[in-house]
Amino acid sequence: MSNQRVVWLTADDPPTAFPSVDTALREPDGLLAAGGDLSPERLLAAYRKGIFPWYDDGQPLLWWSPDPRCVFQKGDLHLSRRLQRQLRQSTAEIRFNTAFDEVIRACAGPRRYQEGTWITDDMVVAYQLLHASGWAHSIEVWQDDRLIGGLYGLIIGRAVFGESMFSRQSNASKIALLVLDRLLDANEIGVVDCQVQSSHSLSMGASVIPRGQFTDLLNVLCEPAEPFRNWPQGPMQVPELLEA
Repeated sequence: MSNQRVVWLTADDPPTAFPSVDTALREPDGLLAAGGDLSPERLLAAYRKGIFPWYDDGQPLLWWSPDPRCVFQKGDLHLSRRLQRQLRQSTAEIRFNTAFDEVIRACAGPRRYQEGTWITDDMVVAYQLLHASGWAHSIEVWQDDRLIGGLYGLIIGRAVFGESMFSRQSNASKIALLVLDRLLDANEIGVVDCQVQSSHSLSMGASVIPRGQFTDLLNVLCEPAEPFRNWPQGPMQVPELLEA
């Protein structure tokens, strides 16, 4: 990284003391700042500006705003006919915010295709605090009272910031994405931020948009900056999502 262009923050800096995202590095793509802390106030200020933390154990706290940005918008989600048939036969149950700690710990767990995790213990504590205050949420997929998949992220106003997902059974994470798609329709959610491109999200219909377009969306969608509370009452069955 180029230390000459990366702004270093301290814990004493105001939560909003991020440089303009237009100054983020091109290589590595989107690196904007380092340091600061993971206080709820700083995290909320970062997300509203299109910035998120991402770092490994042993690294300083790093803040990113890549260009372009990978997102889901209304109508983007694509389900193959085969997947739709499988989901219609699913007996899994969807629950909301009943096992946030389990979900984030599962997302932080080891995976076959990567070494280590960017969801450090400090990150876990930070998002637990955001969950306790109504900003961070979990969508959980259960089978016979066993957690088999899910995702967690933030919702600020009408913008969703997806952080991570996991799957212990085929299609479980896709079910969680389907729930997010239905949230778009039912609650005038304007965008689901996937942060960086992945083959999985792109195969499900995500698109990439210029960072400037993304931050323009946030300026509208994050106001008023209120926690999201319009969750379904009680659990849902997967076939219900296909009928919505």
